[in-house]
Order: sequence, then C-alpha cells, then structure tokens
Amino acid sequence: MHYLVSMEISLSALDIAIAILGGLIAGGINTLAGSGSAITLSILHEVLGLPINIANGSNRVGVLAQSITTNLSFFRHGKLQIVRKYKLQILLIFLGAIYGVYLASIISNEVFKEIFKYLLVVLFFIILIRPKRWLSKTDELFSINPWIGAPIFFALGIYGGFIQMGMGVFFLAIFVLLNRTGLIDSNVIKAFTVGLYTIFVLAFFHWKGLVHWHFGLLVGVGQAIGGYAMAEFSSRSAKAGLWAYRLLVVVVFVLILRVFGAF
Repeated sequence: MHYLVSMEISLSALDIAIAILGGLIAGGINTLAGSGSAITLSILHEVLGLPINIANGSNRVGVLAQSITTNLSFFRHGKLQIVRKYKLQILLIFLGAIYGVYLASIISNEVFKEIFKYLLVVLFFIILIRPKRWLSKTDELFSINPWIGAPIFFALGIYGGFIQMGMGVFFLAIFVLLNRTGLIDSNVIKAFTVGLYTIFVLAFFHWKGLVHWHFGLLVGVGQAIGGYAMAEFSSRSAKAGLWAYRLLVVVVFVLILRVFGAF
C-alpha cells in the first residue's frame, strides 16, 4: 500500500493559511528570480509533516500550477514567441529532467544538497561582479558552442528533475551569462521549460506514490496566483528586469544563509 493511501489529513486553519500564503510568495519569487521551492518544500516537509521524498514529489503539483498560470500570462502578452529560438536548449533540459527524476527515485538528494550549497556561494559572487550582464537585453546573434552548451543544459535538466529547489537561479545564471539571453526573456523560457518537464516529472512521482495531491494543491493555489501576478508585472513593467535582478540577489543570499544553517 502506498504511503499516501493511509495518510490522514489533519490541518489547522493556520496550517492552511501558511501553505497558501507561502505558495503565493514562492510563486512570485519563482517567476521573477527562482528558488521559491525552498519555501514550498519547507512548508510541505516542516509544516505539513510530509517525509522529504513525498514533499519533493508533492512540490511539483504547485510548480505545475504556477507554470500554467505564468505561461498563460506570458502567452497573453506575446512573450512566449522567444522559446522558438531555444528549442534545442529546451529539449536538452527536458531530457536531463527525465533522467533526473529517475535518479531521485533511487538515490538520496543529500549529495545534490551539498553541491548546491557551494554552487550558491560561487553564483552569488558572479551575480554581484557582473551586474550589467544581468541587465542586458538578449543578444539575438549569439549562439553558444554546442559542445559547451549541450552538457550544461542537460546537467541543468538533471538537477531540475531531481530536486527543483534552486533550479530557477541556476537556469537564469546559465541563460543570462552563458547564453546571453536577457533576464526577462530567460524567465519566460524558464517558465515554459519547467512547465513542460514538470508534467512528466509529476506523473513519474505520482506513479511511484510520492505525491500528496491534497497538500500539493493547497500550496499550488498560492503558487498559481503568485506566478500569474508576477508574470503580469514582468510583462507590463519597464523596470521588471531591474527588480528581477535585485530579487535574485536577495534570494541567493537568503538561500546561502539557510543552507549553511543560519536559520
């Protein structure tokens, strides 16, 4: 019998409020910067009491809900046309995610968490050292060397399929710094790509009995609203790129404090 079949659902009004509000904040952070899953995973695991592997699977429900509303907003504003240029990168990330979710079902995520900690520190200084690159527009003429790009995009997908937390930050870093894609365009591509592979990742976790749909949907309600609101802001505001960069700096800094035990 699957763990989820026998789990009793007992939530207080405060638990429900925390789940929805946390999802709302996470959805907004994910859309403009990334790593909102650090919030939702904590809620699912520490507040709602799910084992970490169940929390990892259930977290994908909210990620998919957010992806649907975010992409709907970007589509309404004609932003999704940018993804056509990056079909190969999206395919490589997708294939990596399929392999990543398989790894998540057979090995512990502790190894990935250790690597994640030190990558964040390096990434934080990269973000601060090259701020102009993060605020530049997409270089339409640039094309990354496929021998360099292919393994990087595939590895990015593996990470996303495996644990998702921090995926948005690394996605933006690779697309902005290596692929010379503008920050807002990178966020659009991120929303489309993550939504695409999450359909299959979520299906896999469900097949393995690692999704608590009630809790996942509870957090997902907030994520869907937060993601849509920030996608609208991103599409309408001329300063969205600047605010996305500022939020990214704050998110990475807070994540570093969290993973090294400051909280």
